[in-house]
Amino acid sequence: MGRLEHKIAIVTGGNSGIGSATAELFCKEGAKVVIASRREDENKKIVDEITARGGEIMAVQADLSKMEDCRKVVDETIKKYGRIDVLVNNAGIADKHMPITRCTEEWYDTVCKIDQYAVYYMSKYALEHMEKAGQGSIINVSSIGSQGVAGISYSAAKAAVNAMTKNIAIQFSTTAIRCNAVAPGPTPTALNTPEAMKGFDMEFAAATARHLDLGVPEAQVEDQAEAILFFASDVSKAVTGQILYVDHGTSLY
Repeated sequence: MGRLEHKIAIVTGGNSGIGSATAELFCKEGAKVVIASRREDENKKIVDEITARGGEIMAVQADLSKMEDCRKVVDETIKKYGRIDVLVNNAGIADKHMPITRCTEEWYDTVCKIDQYAVYYMSKYALEHMEKAGQGSIINVSSIGSQGVAGISYSAAKAAVNAMTKNIAIQFSTTAIRCNAVAPGPTPTALNTPEAMKGFDMEFAAATARHLDLGVPEAQVEDQAEAILFFASDVSKAVTGQILYVDHGTSLY
């Protein structure tokens, strides 16, 4: 306990799945947390639940595919707390496993705006304040899909996230500002329930599955949150530019 004592953390997409598990764990470890997501009702639910357990958390309603909303999240955090110690770029959508020949330009743009551009915007604006403070940790939630075993838009966006992670780490490698990524494997969330997967391209999903070991256990949202906590805390102060795969070896196939 106390691994994030007195730290201020933003968790995008913090009202469900990996994001809410991370927000809850961060609060348990002493952080003051700001979550950001579009769904106001779900934001309020998570805030109420964590507050009832003694955590300090606030929500900013935001569409993170929009540059101005990303700026708003950072500005609201600075207004409330005066600094940003940790940024978790977790917000994202699944891309329905659409291969390039069946993925529309509109759908490609939709996925990349949320899964890639939001990481760019949030990191850029948070780094303005981390630079002034001379310290900070950014954790990007990537995916094993970054290896190409997802739809074209998701694979491209998550590969870009990995590249941005290393690029930011290089820029700030001589400082106390770090950037790392956690790459989840199959993890039960609202994005991959049987109902959500009805719109997936199952033919291409089957093709990508041939390149993964799906016989190993699924990771849980708590596993991803613990990995994110490692990068957020000072125990990893010498670690930057790393991509940590949390997938029980699924992508080693």
